[in-house]
Amino acid sequence: MSQACITTTLFDLFKVGPGPSSSHTIGPMKAGHHFAQNCLELPRDVRVRAARFRVRLYGSLSATGTGHGTDAAVVAGLLGNAPEDCPPSLLQTLMDNPHTPHTRPLGDGEVTVSVSDVIHDAVIHDFPYSNTLVIELTDEAGNTLYLQEYYSVGGGFIQWKGWVAPELGEPVHRYSNMTELRAIVKEKGLNIYEIILDNEMAITGASRPAIIHSLNEIIAHMETSVRRGLDAEGALPGPLKVQRKARMLWQQATRLHASPDQFLTRLNAYAFATAEENAAGGVIVTAPTCGSAGVMPALVYALRHELFIGDRAIREAFLAAAAVGFIAKHNASIAGAEVGCQGEIGVASAMAAAFVADARGYRSRVTENAAEVALEHHLGITCDPVQGYVQIPCIERNAMGALKAYNAAVITCGTDPYSQRVSLDAAIAAMAETGREMSCKFKETSLGGLAVSMVAC
Repeated sequence: MSQACITTTLFDLFKVGPGPSSSHTIGPMKAGHHFAQNCLELPRDVRVRAARFRVRLYGSLSATGTGHGTDAAVVAGLLGNAPEDCPPSLLQTLMDNPHTPHTRPLGDGEVTVSVSDVIHDAVIHDFPYSNTLVIELTDEAGNTLYLQEYYSVGGGFIQWKGWVAPELGEPVHRYSNMTELRAIVKEKGLNIYEIILDNEMAITGASRPAIIHSLNEIIAHMETSVRRGLDAEGALPGPLKVQRKARMLWQQATRLHASPDQFLTRLNAYAFATAEENAAGGVIVTAPTCGSAGVMPALVYALRHELFIGDRAIREAFLAAAAVGFIAKHNASIAGAEVGCQGEIGVASAMAAAFVADARGYRSRVTENAAEVALEHHLGITCDPVQGYVQIPCIERNAMGALKAYNAAVITCGTDPYSQRVSLDAAIAAMAETGREMSCKFKETSLGGLAVSMVAC
């Protein structure tokens, strides 16, 4: 093997939680929850002196945390909430009342925290990851009793100083990139979904029926997010006053009888629907991130309700999409703060393209090619949310990512798969290199691109 094999699991990549950002909302909430749980294990003489939680945000978390609800998310985690069970209205309530103290029991005592205890610190720093937060437990005088450094590394994944990867089961099929995965397909005569399912069972210890049940729930959450978004109207939260467009597009599609634009307009509506739900702080599925959460659901909904693809084909294609996400995360990044929007919308589009090709019954080589075409034509895209809100240009980018995914599948399904000159591994390597060279202004800090030019206008 060229490097350590992939051990990321399906439900690490596809996570249910509140928007608007996996790295800025879900990750910080998980960090706060983890820190508070650790505090419960501190010696009693430390816990009885504990009085407050304090948080410092660095890098992109500091630059755009306000628009992403980071402050409220980490406080919600410190108060004991995990992303998958966080009450939908909690983050907005916390943001609306930033100076209101909230109390959490801590063994024999209790600790208070408010959103105003979250400090936005340096954007440029020396920590190993852009999205860094430092959480501390203090006594009444402000003296530090316990401190931990956390990193939100994209897609809702977190690490911390001294973090060691958890011990997991060994995958049945060891691969670190698409070339190696393709070799397994050829040598063992397996489909990609069989390889991913075998590995999921081996790594997590979960049974096949349990995995399929959880996968059905993830797909159901995606469809629900589309339906909620199609039903909603009005302006999204925040100062930009962005109007929801999903319902408008859906209504427009109903008027396009027998027009070739009807399917594309509906596909746009589905992508807008979930992306707008995410921007409003609604519950979505990271795919692979919150900021790109509208791309996969749009294709899932379209294939099921427009093209009438069956449940089994949807599930199996979903696992092919997961393989693309795993490989991109392993060899580059899925975090806008690390590689720009190419790692979010670009990877989501690649995953969705693979999903479409596989669901329509094409071979794994065509699935790979579809993913490559979609990713290739997102290379270099910056992450420049205006005022730090996942609204402009993020919502429309989800729709463009969905359309590119579908078109990538159309192109590759209609051509000789062996005439493809660029491999998915090459496109991912290009994304990683581009991300390393990209200025931090264009990596989720809102210091460049549209985030500056739109305000200047």
